[in-house]
This record gives sequence, structure tokens and C-alpha cells, in this order.
Amino acid sequence: MDILLQLIDFILHVDRYLEAFVHDHGLWVYALLFVIIFVETGMVVMPFLPGDSLLFIVGAMCGAEVMSLSLCIPLLLVAAIAGDQTNYSIGRYFGPKVFQWENSRFFNRQAFEQAHAFYEKYGGITIILARFMPFIRTFVPFVAGVADMTRHKFTVFNVVGGVVWVVSLTLAGYLFGNLPFVQTHLSKIIWGLILVPGLITVVGAWRARKAG
Repeated sequence: MDILLQLIDFILHVDRYLEAFVHDHGLWVYALLFVIIFVETGMVVMPFLPGDSLLFIVGAMCGAEVMSLSLCIPLLLVAAIAGDQTNYSIGRYFGPKVFQWENSRFFNRQAFEQAHAFYEKYGGITIILARFMPFIRTFVPFVAGVADMTRHKFTVFNVVGGVVWVVSLTLAGYLFGNLPFVQTHLSKIIWGLILVPGLITVVGAWRARKAG
């Protein structure tokens, strides 16, 4: 329970944690950002890291000149694209075996099935759309690998989705993250970045399953 509360606190106050990390460790913050985005997108057992809110906060901190936008965007692009590519490769390696896996501490079968239903419904475009959907974005590249999508096709959608996701959210934070209204309601905005796409995902998966 304590771990969950600490995770929620980190997600809702990621700006404070990042600022403290910059103050204590300087340029190592760029390595930390790379690891967080890579792990969230590249490891199917880590779907709970704060990707959307992190990108927005990074943009805001760049706007406040705490970090460099020209360094953050390329770095995060590489992390996001390489993460999905790794996740896809893992899915291709394990293939049909995953359908025999049960819920466990490290594997959320329900989230996997939602991603699979969404993927079956919308095909390759899912790889782009899923970038904006917490939890689901971690499973979609994995599902694409399991479904044996060609590497070339996946890579095209992966790069497009990574660019749209990283650039749009980071620039949104850069342009609007330091406005007084945004700063005052930052926790609510972070919850919105988590819950709204999540609800859209659940509805989409339910409709895809019902139609099937």
C-alpha cells in the first residue's frame, strides 16, 4: 500500500521530484528521463510509469529554463521509439505463449486483452493512437509483435507515433505549462492526462469486444 501511495505521489508531483533531481544531480536528469520513457514503452511489466504527464512536465521545465528543450526532445524521441521497438521484438519472440499467461504481479492480463481488442479493431493506426493511452501504450507494441506485424510496417507507425506523442506533449508543456492557471491546477491536469485517455481506451476495447 505504501508503494502505491508513493507511486501516486510521484505521478501527481513529478515536477517537484524532477526539480529536486536536477538540483541534486544536474545533467543526470537526462539519463533518468531516458530510462523512464524507455522502460514505460519498452517493458510490458512496467505500464504504470507517468509517460504523458512526464512529457508535459519536462516541457514546462524547459520553458522555465530548468532543462534544455533542444536536448530533451531528441533524447525522449529516441527513448520512446527504441522502447516500442524493444517491446515489439519481445512480443515477436514470445508469440502465442502469452495467451497462456495468467494475471500476476508483473503481468496485467486484462490490460493485455484490452490492447489486443483495440489492435484487432483498428490495426496499425493503434500504434499511433495508443501512444496517448496510459497502460495500453505499453502493451500495443507487444501485441503487434505477437500478431506478427512486419517489422517494417511496425517501425513506420512506431516512428510516426513517437514523434507525435513526444513533440506534442512536450511542446504543450513548454508553451502552457508555466501559465498561472496551469500551475494552480497541475494535479487536476495530470489526472486528466491519465483518466481521459484511459476511459476512451476502455470504451473502445468494450465496443471492439462487443462487435466481435
